[in-house]
Amino acid sequence: MDNATAVRAADVLVQARLAGRTATLPDELRPTDEDQAYAIQDAGHRALEAAGRGPLVGYKLGATAAAMQQVLGIPAPTYGGIPEAGLHHGEASLPLTALQAPGIECEVVFRLGADVPAAGAPYNADSIAEFVDACMAGMEIADNRYGDFKAAGAPLLIADDFFHAAVVVGPPVSDWRNLDLSSIPGRIVVDGQQIAAGTGAAVMGNPLNALAWLANTLATRGRALTAGQIVFTGSVVPPHWLPPGPADVVTCFEGLGDVRARFT
Repeated sequence: MDNATAVRAADVLVQARLAGRTATLPDELRPTDEDQAYAIQDAGHRALEAAGRGPLVGYKLGATAAAMQQVLGIPAPTYGGIPEAGLHHGEASLPLTALQAPGIECEVVFRLGADVPAAGAPYNADSIAEFVDACMAGMEIADNRYGDFKAAGAPLLIADDFFHAAVVVGPPVSDWRNLDLSSIPGRIVVDGQQIAAGTGAAVMGNPLNALAWLANTLATRGRALTAGQIVFTGSVVPPHWLPPGPADVVTCFEGLGDVRARFT
């Protein structure tokens, strides 16, 4: 896939996302592998910024749990970008008319305190931790813009930032090293009732492993994480797809606090 084709595909996906339409591509623009998918994703980030959504403030990881990889038929996690306009602090209020089929993910989030040199790869949980200055509770608001997402295929999902719609991030916790991120419990509460619970072990054994995976994967593409960026490391529970209608949703982690989103 040449650059012009990637740009055309990205424009189709971005216009669908901004207009609240189903994200699909004609066969001649459809990615067939991860390299093509990420080329479209990169072009999409440029198109979103040009449309006023702002630059990327970080990344979100998808399919960090083996169960989700099996569902989608992919061998490894994926990543997508977080445009500035979709970042909310503490809580968010979102109109349901802006989303097609919203879902909730409960995630540990890292904020980088220093650039992560691509030349330092491969990183592991211990070495990547040196670049982290804060850890936070987070909620990713996913949107199923694809209908039958299994039939849509992983390359299309990757090209379109893997369900990403928005994120809510909690206050930074600087003494996060006192927490056992493998066993940290997280949960989703909808309208006052707990819907799902899990631990950090669901995310590649430890959310730091997911962060290291991202740094290593970006390095293979000639890119690097930079100071100030945030990384959503993947949900500790399967995505919870909300039923139609308003909802008040909280995701929380012991030791990191909670965040809230109201769907109106």
